[in-house]
Amino acid sequence: MKEAMLYERLDGNKVKCGLCNHGCVIPEGKRGFCRVRENRAGKLYSLNYAKACSVAVDPIEKKPFMHWFPGTQVFSFATIGCNFRCKGCQNWEISQTPEIFGRDLPPEEIIKLSKYYKVDGVAYTYTEPTIFFEYAYDTAKLAKKAGLYNVFVSNGYMTPEAIRKMGDIDATRVDLKFMDNKLYADYCSAPNGVESVTKSIKLLHKKGHVEVINLVIPTLNDSDDDFKAIADFIASVDVKIPLHFSAFYPHHNAREYPATPVEALERARKIALDAGIRYVYIGNVPGTDGEHTYCHKCGKPVIKRVGFEVTEYLLDGENKCFNCGAETYLKNSSNYKI
Repeated sequence: MKEAMLYERLDGNKVKCGLCNHGCVIPEGKRGFCRVRENRAGKLYSLNYAKACSVAVDPIEKKPFMHWFPGTQVFSFATIGCNFRCKGCQNWEISQTPEIFGRDLPPEEIIKLSKYYKVDGVAYTYTEPTIFFEYAYDTAKLAKKAGLYNVFVSNGYMTPEAIRKMGDIDATRVDLKFMDNKLYADYCSAPNGVESVTKSIKLLHKKGHVEVINLVIPTLNDSDDDFKAIADFIASVDVKIPLHFSAFYPHHNAREYPATPVEALERARKIALDAGIRYVYIGNVPGTDGEHTYCHKCGKPVIKRVGFEVTEYLLDGENKCFNCGAETYLKNSSNYKI
């Protein structure tokens, strides 16, 4: 447990959390919407600090990042809790539980484990990292000093103040679930989701590397208009931002929706490419052409993948296409080669 960042004290021993766009006003003895931040005697505390409920070493492509140090490994961890209540959440056992549990894993130990496993970075993932902000903040500082990169895997519902505090986070993968506020409220319990998340994407893009993912749920957000709205927004920010369309599978409280057909993902990808987005991916269905990175100028593949594994790397030391010499929106070590 640790006193929270980004909150203000109110009259009557209430506090107002400034971490995400729920903006919870929390009476004494109560918790916020995320269930992990509690008002104790007029102070807000993070109950899940240094309580890791899930830990693994993952390929960066699993997050998914396709343009951030491809082929490298990250030390991934999470705590319980989330500021969304997504009906189809695949990690609902840890994201939507009211219980506080997890192994004691302070930031210093995460850095030791990262060095032990010889990973290249640390990923704050699995649940929403915004709600374990203090834990992530302290870990990211140590990781940066140790020469590791830091990546956030987020729903993008954090406040601008939180984004400004994310000084040691190098890259963020943001879920843009819908372009419809009613769907955000009904499916995620997140009012004003469109405005909040799109604003975060703009701010995070100014700050560092961003990739955006859209989970395609049949009958909810799988129309041509849905795909066009997301593509047009991304294009308005920067056509170089990688956009991922990911397959949905029935889970948790969203079993009435069918799995996403590959045809829908291919349609989404074409619409986004036609809208001018340079790098568009298909996820959760290994074996498609949408896994590869293509040169935006000549159309030749520059990085080939099978699932989460990079199999061919066809860029020079300056991340330019071997075929035509065009530059790519890619961050990696200059000496990394397959």
